[in-house]
Amino acid sequence: MKRKVLMPCCALVSFALISAHVGFGQTGPAAHETVLLWPEGAPGAVGTEDADRPSLTLYSLPEGQAVRSAVVVCPGGGYVGLAMDHEGRQIAEWLNSLGIAAYILKYRLGPRYHHPVMMEDVQRALRYVRAHAQPWGIAPDRIGVWGFSAGGHLASTAATHFDPGDPSAADVIERASSRPDFAILAYPVITCSQWFKHEGSCKNLLGDNPDLKLVDYVSSEVQVTAQTPPTFLFHTNDDEAVPVENSVAFYMALRKAHVPAELHIYQHGRHGVGLAQKDPVLSSWPQRLADWLRAQGLVR
Repeated sequence: MKRKVLMPCCALVSFALISAHVGFGQTGPAAHETVLLWPEGAPGAVGTEDADRPSLTLYSLPEGQAVRSAVVVCPGGGYVGLAMDHEGRQIAEWLNSLGIAAYILKYRLGPRYHHPVMMEDVQRALRYVRAHAQPWGIAPDRIGVWGFSAGGHLASTAATHFDPGDPSAADVIERASSRPDFAILAYPVITCSQWFKHEGSCKNLLGDNPDLKLVDYVSSEVQVTAQTPPTFLFHTNDDEAVPVENSVAFYMALRKAHVPAELHIYQHGRHGVGLAQKDPVLSSWPQRLADWLRAQGLVR
């Protein structure tokens, strides 16, 4: 059962505790530093290789530059790979250009891992950033998640499955809420139960012959509640890999739950375009997102 109680930052820890826990001072982390989400080993890890060690690569802003909002970025790759450049580094740099801190998530992948490991990784990433909000200069109620393709499914999972944290946890990171304050979904995989699902992503996430209750649990269009955060969606009608119905279904679920949402569907464009910097038409979609972020009060 997912816990529907939310409200961000109800379990924030003090700056002193966080600084002692991770060794960061008031000036915040170094740009592009990579930190392990579980330095002592991730729960459920099947080994000690790089693939077993989820992490965040930190794209912080220059010291002295005001930071208010932050985003955990989830690259796509069908739950078997990670497009760390055009759905990771380029995204983090674009967010930085708007004055938003960015943290690229390297989450564990199939077939080595299956659900709920990936969900646990993104939840831990959101807790990690929120727990560090004070020393990193981030408003703890302006922490979002952005995902592409299968990473979009992971981001939608974070937006529909979250909890307020465990105030009695020995690990101070686990005391923070895992709820994102906003979500950005770019050509996302949303469902594993409908005809328009992406077969490969769902198989890599769930394995062969998953229980039908589990399939519904990870089909984000049926998991939306009034507590799902405001969401921006981008897709193309031509997408042959992940049908546009994925975004439409999630958008309609958000509308039904009265969650603020914005959906942009472009007529033409392939799957996996990222920021589409070389496409004279699709390259306008990041500006639509920037406008939405400003409307939400997330950009100064």
